[in-house]
Amino acid sequence: MATFLYRVGRLAFRRRWYVALVWAAVLAAVGLGAVKAPGASDEQFSMPGIESQKAFDLMEQRFPGASADGATARVVFVAPGGQKVTAAENRRAVEDAVAELADGPQVASAADPFTAQAVSEDGTTAYATVTYKVTANELTDDSTARLDRALHDARAAGLTVEAGGDALEEAGGPGGVAEIIGVSIAAVVLLVTFGSLAAAGLPLLTALIGVGVSMATIMALSDALGLSTTTGTLAMMLGLAVGIDYALFVVSRYREERARGRTPEEATGLAVGTAGSAVVFAGLTVVIALAGLAVVGIPMLTKMGLAAAGAVVVAVLIALTLVPAFLGFWPNAVLARKARRSGRIDDGTADNGGTRWARFVLRRPLPVLLLGVVGLGALALPVADLQLGMPGDEAKATSTTQRRAYDALADGFGPGFNGPLTVVVDGKGDADPKAATQTVADRIGATEGVVSVSPARFNEAGDTAVFSVVPSTAPTDERTKDLVNTIRGERPGVETETGATFEVTGSTALNIDISDKVQAALVPYLIVVVGLAILLLMVVFRSLLVPLKAAFGFLLSVLASLGAVVVVFQQGHGAGLLGVEQTGPIMSLMPIFLVGIVFGLAMDYEVFLVSRMREAYVHGERPAQAVTSGFRHSARVVVAAALIMIAVFAGFIGEKDSMIKMIGFGLAGAVLFDAFVVRMAIVPAVLALLGAKAWWLPKWLDRILPRVDVEGEALTRRSEPGGRGLDGGGDPADESDPAGLEPART
Repeated sequence: MATFLYRVGRLAFRRRWYVALVWAAVLAAVGLGAVKAPGASDEQFSMPGIESQKAFDLMEQRFPGASADGATARVVFVAPGGQKVTAAENRRAVEDAVAELADGPQVASAADPFTAQAVSEDGTTAYATVTYKVTANELTDDSTARLDRALHDARAAGLTVEAGGDALEEAGGPGGVAEIIGVSIAAVVLLVTFGSLAAAGLPLLTALIGVGVSMATIMALSDALGLSTTTGTLAMMLGLAVGIDYALFVVSRYREERARGRTPEEATGLAVGTAGSAVVFAGLTVVIALAGLAVVGIPMLTKMGLAAAGAVVVAVLIALTLVPAFLGFWPNAVLARKARRSGRIDDGTADNGGTRWARFVLRRPLPVLLLGVVGLGALALPVADLQLGMPGDEAKATSTTQRRAYDALADGFGPGFNGPLTVVVDGKGDADPKAATQTVADRIGATEGVVSVSPARFNEAGDTAVFSVVPSTAPTDERTKDLVNTIRGERPGVETETGATFEVTGSTALNIDISDKVQAALVPYLIVVVGLAILLLMVVFRSLLVPLKAAFGFLLSVLASLGAVVVVFQQGHGAGLLGVEQTGPIMSLMPIFLVGIVFGLAMDYEVFLVSRMREAYVHGERPAQAVTSGFRHSARVVVAAALIMIAVFAGFIGEKDSMIKMIGFGLAGAVLFDAFVVRMAIVPAVLALLGAKAWWLPKWLDRILPRVDVEGEALTRRSEPGGRGLDGGGDPADESDPAGLEPART
């Protein structure tokens, strides 16, 4: 592996113009494809195998054309204190607003609350449901302006008017701003780390090129593969993250090899052969984690995972080819300013913060280990109280009209009104479907916790009916989940009595089913991902205990970060400091996202840090010396990479959306715990306690596992400082300048 990548690095250095032109051609080709491709559609969320999805599918089959996916807006009217919306003046203002809304060219219907029986019992609140012919992303500025104008006119008449629904969701989201902030912070961290604008800019430039190639490819294939507008979100985030990390690793090793007296070409080959090997295996672990998202069984999540895995593959290829090509263009620019001026490069053998910290841990391994494990374990304890759900408008800030509309409906119609259940009755097996439907409705209506049941609506064939059930509790309340399970538990008795069957769906039931399925899939996902990663790390490190330690540390950091999320966003401790106005269940997909993304980043740090320790051990250093050597060369780079990722993810905490805050907080916390507690403290402590046993591998397993020279042992034996490399080649420009400080000829 190392020898092959060494030759790849030198070839890219020599043929830098060809490599740069190839990547430019690839970017241009996929960019052109993205421009010509039809726009990505909003993918209909589906989760095969759950009852809610089966009910939706049955409705689409029995009620053709009735399940249009157009945007909706629910406009809520509240009368001034002491008045009712049914009063003549207030009623006229409501009807005028509804008429104005219905007049829009993209509006399919706007229900008058006075004819649709959408007025609260006390007469203070009413609502109108506006249905559009197009999706939320396809709404024109005129349609959104008409909605705003109708709300403004009704407010001017003295009513309190708020609106919810997906028609009010802003397109785009915070990704662009967050990524710009992340790149800016990354530039500062890289500049401080390397002391060179070129060294700081090269990882950023190559990472942005990689993200450009990945995103353009996703856009070009969106129509053919059925990718949605949200598919590329994870790909952009991880593509930028690992793209910076991988280029950072290669450039850092290049500078180290130059300090040892290597020529620019030789240093490039050795950097790609050693750090590049770590990049390949780190990338493989990320790909495993992302491809493993298919285990969950959510098609959209599977596509997001595979798209992000493709972005990681692109980042690896760029680190192995384009980065060494750029090093060929500017072999000295990435060196520190002091080295460029004096012609002398620090050989990196002097003590630094990494070696001092490593020696501190080596002197006190057991206390450091216990403190790290106990601390993360304590943070992980709240995970036992984890409640999963899909927060809706109730989790938005009170400054948003969606949240105020939610509260107004809850006050006027009860907390369960915001999350009604939809019951689909399949009466094909009954001689009298209408009587069977009435029996089902009566049985459900008599269930404790049900406020009301709407009249049933039948399809044209008369064999299928749909009606709504309003619970007495809020959509995210645990009692609502119990109610759904109770209603479904009554199904066998109903089937026996009537011959008909029914299924419960709707957004509330769908969220409950998603949470249950994600919880059930989390353990198999962990087993698959962690198991495959352990096998891969065993191949990399030729050790049994090091991969097990890596997996254990990863689980600790993920559970600790998830525990911190529960403490803040579910239990409410410190929520005000982050601007979280409403606590509740944790987003259903949060654990899966946390595991997949953080696992990939954690294995990056693990492979890069421990591979340097393994390299030193293989080259004859004692176990304790190897730990110190690994920290001398890798600690600063790992810290810089972690700080960049923490800054990128923490940028999302400042957003208004509670779910975005949650994702940013969870990811930033996980990287913080994994990089600084697990990799920088627990890992050296464990290796210090194990000594040479850390690198033990049973002989029978050693014979089975394939051998890959990740440490670059063959390179070290056959390549000497100032030499011409493994293949005897070299750049003639380097003959008179062994240190390579003169500008390379291109």
